[in-house]
Amino acid sequence: MPAEHVADSHGVIQVRGARENNLRDVSLDLPKRRLTVFTGVSGSGKSSLVFGTIAAESQRMINETYSAFLQTFMGSPSRPDVDALHNLSAAIVVDQERMGANVRSTLGTATDAYTMLRIVFSRIGVPSAGSALAYSFNAEGMCPGCEGIGKVSTIDIEGLIDRDKSILEGAITVPQFSVDGWYVKGYADSGYFDPAKKLRDFTEQELDDFLHRPATKMKLNGINTTYEGLVPKVQRMYLSKDKEAAQPHIKAFIDRVATFAPCPDCGGTRLRPEALASRIGGRNIAECSAMQVSDLAVFLADLDEPSISPVLLTLRHTLDSLVEIGLGYLSLDRESGTLSGGEAQRVKMVRHLGSALTDVTYVFDEPTVGLHPHDIQRMNTLLLRLRDKGNTVLVVEHKPETIAIADHVVDLGPGAGPAGGEICFEGTVAGLRASDSLTGRHLDHKVALRESPRPFTEVLPIKGASLHNLKDVSVDIPLGVLTVVTGVAGSGKSSLIYGSMPRRDDVVVVDQSAIRGSRRSNPATYTGLLDPIRTAFAKANKVKPALFSANSEGACPNCKGIGLVYVDLAMMAGVASVCEECEGKRFLPEVLTYKLRGRDISEVLGMSVTEARDFFTEKQARAVLDRLVDVGLGYVSLGQPLTTLSGGERQRLKLAIHMAEKAGTYILDEPTTGLHLADVDQLLALLDRLVDDGNTVIVIEHHQAVMAHADWIIDLGPGAGQDGGRIVFTGTPADLVATSQTLTAQHLREYVGA
Repeated sequence: MPAEHVADSHGVIQVRGARENNLRDVSLDLPKRRLTVFTGVSGSGKSSLVFGTIAAESQRMINETYSAFLQTFMGSPSRPDVDALHNLSAAIVVDQERMGANVRSTLGTATDAYTMLRIVFSRIGVPSAGSALAYSFNAEGMCPGCEGIGKVSTIDIEGLIDRDKSILEGAITVPQFSVDGWYVKGYADSGYFDPAKKLRDFTEQELDDFLHRPATKMKLNGINTTYEGLVPKVQRMYLSKDKEAAQPHIKAFIDRVATFAPCPDCGGTRLRPEALASRIGGRNIAECSAMQVSDLAVFLADLDEPSISPVLLTLRHTLDSLVEIGLGYLSLDRESGTLSGGEAQRVKMVRHLGSALTDVTYVFDEPTVGLHPHDIQRMNTLLLRLRDKGNTVLVVEHKPETIAIADHVVDLGPGAGPAGGEICFEGTVAGLRASDSLTGRHLDHKVALRESPRPFTEVLPIKGASLHNLKDVSVDIPLGVLTVVTGVAGSGKSSLIYGSMPRRDDVVVVDQSAIRGSRRSNPATYTGLLDPIRTAFAKANKVKPALFSANSEGACPNCKGIGLVYVDLAMMAGVASVCEECEGKRFLPEVLTYKLRGRDISEVLGMSVTEARDFFTEKQARAVLDRLVDVGLGYVSLGQPLTTLSGGERQRLKLAIHMAEKAGTYILDEPTTGLHLADVDQLLALLDRLVDDGNTVIVIEHHQAVMAHADWIIDLGPGAGQDGGRIVFTGTPADLVATSQTLTAQHLREYVGA
């Protein structure tokens, strides 16, 4: 090895022989303390290299520094399939996972901005309510009426019970309260009433004891326990937790039996009267928390109090960072669970910007998701700031604006799935541009403005919309054309389309939300493709179709057809390991002896959509597979768990299903998420096909290619939050470029070179 290479070897992360998922023995050197962007089509292996190999091994090695006792609780993540990784530093993954859906977590608590605000109020608030904890809705300052949640619930008792039955006959209709279960046994053995008597025959006292009796200590069958009426028990078990984090059947139950309203004691502020009485500059802490972050930053800028200057300085820096990253439209009292994936990622980024750590490896997953071109520039500045603090920044990204600021680019491909997993290019942005790789060829590819937008005669009117930050908005949405709704993040796009559009039966919303289902669900089960597959196998082998379902007779009994065995840990996330009985194949050995054209069911479910399309001749299966290829999911395997799909992939999967229906109006929310530049053209062709088939397509989108291709544009702004909520332009893309001065117009003009 040359001497100069040895001398510099500690300045790079060395990856040798990475084979995780579809990676083909990948070896490369990544410069440390630089910004490296990973590009390539969806499914090319970017995430397998960055998250599945580099970040995963860093995390595993950190876990190994803990004591053996701690490690037994943490579970041991398996080592990535790689020959060697050298010179790793601690990796922090800043992903788009939603922030914890705990009702007690807000933007303020998640960023520590509320903690600092509490300190400020405890020092200079008049009159003082006491220490900083006296202003905390999770501690001494919590309103006793709602216990710091800000909402109180009213329960419809008829939704909990069936008065025509006795307790032993199943009178309690609450989830998890089965007749032979522990909860119901507690009521049956309590002695307050006869469990064999029908509820409608209960005396007033018996009914009150059953439904409303407060927690009472008692001895049941020689065991000390606590008896609690059904209503307080349901409130404690289901209503004091976050509804959005609940399982679908629990969420449906809560929606059916409970109504929520602001707490009458605190007015929804979550705090005691003493905390609310304390003021700075005429405002209490709840009013400060409800202010838009950008307005709160201005309010605090006027405070000059030497005794708390260090805390004020840190608080102002956090608020300024939120504004700088394009989140100035949020408020500190915004619940964390209501933030979008992109917003959550940017909040996490703000936390790291304030960190004193250096020489850390930060790993970002498409940080531009949900960002208008105007906001992408801000994001780029922050990525460079993290690098300039002496950190290594690794970014998986498709947007050319972010690729352009890279010190180093790694392009994977050439295709997706089995056709990917190789390094197509490694070097500078200029080198990528000059290369013949797919990304290099598309880096400067621009979609031209639509020359002749489709005409329309009918419209869908929205009148006086005022949801969230909308300012009495009235606008007509054209029918039968492609309309793009755009504007900076927080300008009111989603409020206008989701919250204000007249409800119609023929409207299909295709968003990126999680697909309800379990880890058993996959593209084959979700699209209905498994039915013709099972039928084909059954016909070819003269056996029953149920054998070829991992959720039915053919399932491996050890893992129950999941392919993995899960060990649930009370304190931490569960640990999954490949089932030793079926080796992850999910089926009984005898089922795998049945073949269809030389392949068993496990091999077929392991095929990519594109492979499967070539394999299947059956008409019903081909129709589903064609639609999956049309939406750009050709690289996804049929048996891939839905829980592993990205938001963009989930959205395209839903679109493939809805395309088989007779819709009328499609609403798509940022369909370019996760799409390579080369795949955007395919998406535009698909949107055109939907419109040409007689549908109305409404797309909420920031990508200039989609804006340029639109028939009609509705632009909201001019800014975000309280600075947005107005229609700043409606018309064709050509008119926007020619006549408007909005932020969108400026960026689209630059994009098309007008």
